[in-house]
Amino acid sequence: TLKYYRQTNFNRPLSMLATIITEEQWQKLKSILLDLNVYDKPSLKKTFLGIIYRLKTGCQWRYLPSCYGKANTVFKAFRRWSATGLFYKLFKRLIQSADTDWVSIDATHIRAHQSSAGAVGGGDQSIAKSIGGNSSKIHLAVDAHGNPLEFLVGDGITHDIKIAPMLLQLLDLKDTEFLNADKGYDSEEFRNLAYSKGVRANIPRKKNARTSNSHMDWLIYQARHVVENTFANLKHYRALSSRYDKLLNSYISTVALACGLIWLKL
Repeated sequence: TLKYYRQTNFNRPLSMLATIITEEQWQKLKSILLDLNVYDKPSLKKTFLGIIYRLKTGCQWRYLPSCYGKANTVFKAFRRWSATGLFYKLFKRLIQSADTDWVSIDATHIRAHQSSAGAVGGGDQSIAKSIGGNSSKIHLAVDAHGNPLEFLVGDGITHDIKIAPMLLQLLDLKDTEFLNADKGYDSEEFRNLAYSKGVRANIPRKKNARTSNSHMDWLIYQARHVVENTFANLKHYRALSSRYDKLLNSYISTVALACGLIWLKL
């Protein structure tokens, strides 16, 4: 059985396993990569598709199909590009014609796999231990159509409102009228920060609040579900839905690549 599996999966020709993205999409990616000073090796396409394959399947690097080249070569390329922030830069380059009339923000928990523990040198890798085990959080901002604009990766126990100001500072809100968020972001300080940027904070107050929700535009608030839809789409990438990366910059690259692929398909 193992011999058959290796023959039918690990030795398939590249044309059979490279259906992850189309040739047109690859050419678009390649032009950006070259513009970001990535060397145009003959194996560039195989290496990059191997990274996408791992993102989609969540497999260990050593088990990459041989059609993508040597597994260690693909892994080293991923680590080298992660250290330079290449995947985040690629994600930002892929954003085109974002509809920022209103922006929605939210966060989601990510279970950290046991293999993500024990990074060499320790340090803050944005993994925290809670009752449910080790976890991280992705804090995400999306446009009116649910396309990702910015994200931050934090530990799994820090409250969303503590990270929200940092996320807001990363956003270009000059064309934004509304900022949608749920009751977890109910904070006058955060509302004032949004107002200082010329944005109306469309955030409902909690039930025990003494003031009313007369400030709310409930029709716009109904569109907040797009950020939940984006999380659902992102979690189809198994290397993202469970954190296997030990290092924070590796997991940031994993999230950035997944966000970039959403824009690539538009």
